[in-house]
Amino acid sequence: MRLFKRLLNPNYKPDDKTKKSETSEQSSYYPEETVPADEKFMLNFKRNGGKFIYCEDWNEILDAFDNILLENDWYEQDVFCYDKQLMQRFDGFNLNFTNNAESKFLFSTCEALIAHRGEIMLSSRQMREKKLGDLPEDVIIFATTSQIVETLSDGLRIINTKRSGTIPSNITTIQHFKIKESEDDFMSYGSSSKNLYLLLLEDL
Repeated sequence: MRLFKRLLNPNYKPDDKTKKSETSEQSSYYPEETVPADEKFMLNFKRNGGKFIYCEDWNEILDAFDNILLENDWYEQDVFCYDKQLMQRFDGFNLNFTNNAESKFLFSTCEALIAHRGEIMLSSRQMREKKLGDLPEDVIIFATTSQIVETLSDGLRIINTKRSGTIPSNITTIQHFKIKESEDDFMSYGSSSKNLYLLLLEDL
């Protein structure tokens, strides 16, 4: 997964394989070129408008989280969070963790990162039975590189394996992220657009 170092280089350009996979008019007589799932996720996630922060260790995660709070003036704010482990790990930032969906932002883990469309998969473990539209507009997701999977089906399969056959309810994905308030995308009509930061920790 150290591939992210290269991908996050400002001078990085997708290779020929990536370009070919993004071309919609490929000949059906030729097999589709394979792009690594991590590269595909990053490109699709950023294309969707998400803010991507790759970290190699826990200290970098804490620094990145601190910078997000500073950038948005989110210190001493109510934070919507159900995950007790996250609350403990990020206890030193003077935040008020609550189950109130009217909080300043949502702070959560996720079930999987879907490379095919650059989506974040959530379930009732992260948001109970609430709909995406009921959650705060601003979102910080903490995830690890091992959670990157190719397709939605792969994500569901991982959930099924982790939960010993018990699938959580309210499974959904966040795909549309806010880039500019003035931009309108008819493809995202009816969905809930979020201002989303992804803190991605290297664990492979």
